[in-house]
Amino acid sequence: MPGTLFVVSTPIGNLEDITLRAIRVLSEVDLIACEDTRHTRKLLNHYNIKTRTISYHEHNERERAAELLKALETGSNIAVVSDAGTPGISDPGFPLVKLATEAGVPVVPVPGPTAFVAALTASGLASDEIFFAGFLPPRSTARRRRLEELKHIKSTLIFYEAPHRIAESLKDARDVLGDRLVVVAREVTKMHEEILRGTLTELVSHFSSGNSARGEMVIIVDRNTIEDQAATGERSETVVDVVADFEAQGLDSRAALKQAARKLGISRDEAYRRMTAERHRQ
Repeated sequence: MPGTLFVVSTPIGNLEDITLRAIRVLSEVDLIACEDTRHTRKLLNHYNIKTRTISYHEHNERERAAELLKALETGSNIAVVSDAGTPGISDPGFPLVKLATEAGVPVVPVPGPTAFVAALTASGLASDEIFFAGFLPPRSTARRRRLEELKHIKSTLIFYEAPHRIAESLKDARDVLGDRLVVVAREVTKMHEEILRGTLTELVSHFSSGNSARGEMVIIVDRNTIEDQAATGERSETVVDVVADFEAQGLDSRAALKQAARKLGISRDEAYRRMTAERHRQ
């Protein structure tokens, strides 16, 4: 019988952010495939886990995946981890999981932290529909081209970015997507965690004025705005105006928002989100 491949999420900063199940699995498997064995060993030592480790990173993952598959096929149980977060989410892991599924080896997820999910939950932007695009291209021309491809998606857009590119990436996003609301979260769950909110113009100014940009960055950009829709002729009324009209008819704010959502053909939550965004821009 083949062994089992466990895809194990590990803390993105705070070592307390690990599940009891993850600790048990990492203790019981025969081998842990790590993005950086030295980095993972700090976590393992913290929880007194003695399991043997082996490197599995972007520079060797194709060859190492084939090697690990042979071990799985002969009955070894293996856990794959990245330096932080969930393997396969902008981290090594996918090739091994693909090989294992194709070979009929059981693959079991052991869920836990993911940086963009943690940042999204604290962002204050809509989370009902999202589009996670990973890292943007490092060069401006390719980055703008990619943003053009995403421009008309009606979902909250999420990216990862390196600190030395954050100002230029935000500027490109503003130029291509329009001056939307944006949240930049850095060092999520770590000692210097910071979540910045504003328009793209405001955060371009912030990061272009000598403010330190350190640590891992998550960029969360608001979905298409009322202004975007008006420009394309889809809708000209703002939620603020429609709510004000109903309030003028004697409805309280909650009832007015509900009626505005019905008139505009959107959910109440979406109406509230748009109304908040519109007021922020005023």
